[in-house]
Amino acid sequence: MRAILKPKLVLILAALCGCRAGSAFPEPKLVDLTHPFNDRTIYWPTARQFDLQRVAYGRSAAGHWYASNDFCASEHGGTHLDAPIHFAEGRRTTADIPLSQLVGPARVIDIRSKCDANRDYLLTPDDIVEHERHYGRIEPGDVVLIHTGFGRFYPDAKRYLGSDVRGRTDELHFPGIGEAAARLLVERRVDMVGLDTASLDHGPSRSFIAHQVLNGADIPGLENVANLERLPPRGATIIALPMKIEGGSGAPCRIVAVMP
Repeated sequence: MRAILKPKLVLILAALCGCRAGSAFPEPKLVDLTHPFNDRTIYWPTARQFDLQRVAYGRSAAGHWYASNDFCASEHGGTHLDAPIHFAEGRRTTADIPLSQLVGPARVIDIRSKCDANRDYLLTPDDIVEHERHYGRIEPGDVVLIHTGFGRFYPDAKRYLGSDVRGRTDELHFPGIGEAAARLLVERRVDMVGLDTASLDHGPSRSFIAHQVLNGADIPGLENVANLERLPPRGATIIALPMKIEGGSGAPCRIVAVMP
């Protein structure tokens, strides 16, 4: 990780230099890859859904405006990060992931046509190699995002997950990452892997082997990533910052792409 930290810092500084002095990033350089959290946020069918309770909303007795809410939800729902501990004993929790691993060059592998033909499609090593043939070898420290096209169905749970029945996981159908592809990404020493579906594994999975392989290598996952159609195959920089939950197995995550 230390070997790739310096190039990452150079990458971030280069992106910052593209902004006006004293200003934030110009809006066209930023792409929000995060779905909003609300009563339509998609969670795993057996997980606790997002619940926002209004505590205060209006003028106080003293006359000033005051708004405050309570919220509760599973760590794993909406646009979120899976920490390695999620499927790998002894690996990093959410709060333990180094910041350097949460920022990196994006590689977007487009498998939309294959997923359109097969809802249960699994990313293969050939898909990765084909991407590399056109855009160069995936490098250590890259953030690999799999573009299945299923993001266009969000937040329609029936179309996105294949089923909208709460508590049932036996009728889920959506694409994911195959075991051999996950092992190849580990060989490439990527920092994170994400996609625009509800899980690193496809809907019918019972072993969650992609989770096991990637998390076992201390590689976090990003799930329910939004707007991947707006990113180029390479050149963007990903910043994925989860809520820093001590001991957490995951967390809601605000993911932003800085465009080249």
